[in-house]
Amino acid sequence: MVTWKPKSDIARARRLRLENATEAEKILWRHLCNRQINGAKFRRQHPLGPYVLDFVCLERGLVVELDGGQHAMPDQAGRDERRTDYLNARGFQLLRFWNNEVMGNIEGVWDTISAKLAERSSPPSPLSRKRARGCTPDTESES
Repeated sequence: MVTWKPKSDIARARRLRLENATEAEKILWRHLCNRQINGAKFRRQHPLGPYVLDFVCLERGLVVELDGGQHAMPDQAGRDERRTDYLNARGFQLLRFWNNEVMGNIEGVWDTISAKLAERSSPPSPLSRKRARGCTPDTESES
């Protein structure tokens, strides 16, 4: 099992952070950075398996995804469902918000994230690092 992220994944995530961030992502990041919600540390544009997650709190297993209008298209719904299944199978819970929700109701988005973090508030598990690499109990034995 590969325990490092390929440079191409890291470069892609960095590019998404620096060059391609939407206005909604910038606004939400200003509220998530520096442990502002329930002391949770979030990362943005974090590579995990075949995906790059918009925002993730590894310690609490919470992923926050922002969706633009393209996610309302029928073909995208199947991709989003596979992504959700992949993350759930690795112990993550996913919250999805539309970009316009972040732009028009950041307080409501904040409250939803805060409530979900409170539900998931547990001490960091020793599996957090393995989960961050996309490892599952099935793949750990291959390491």
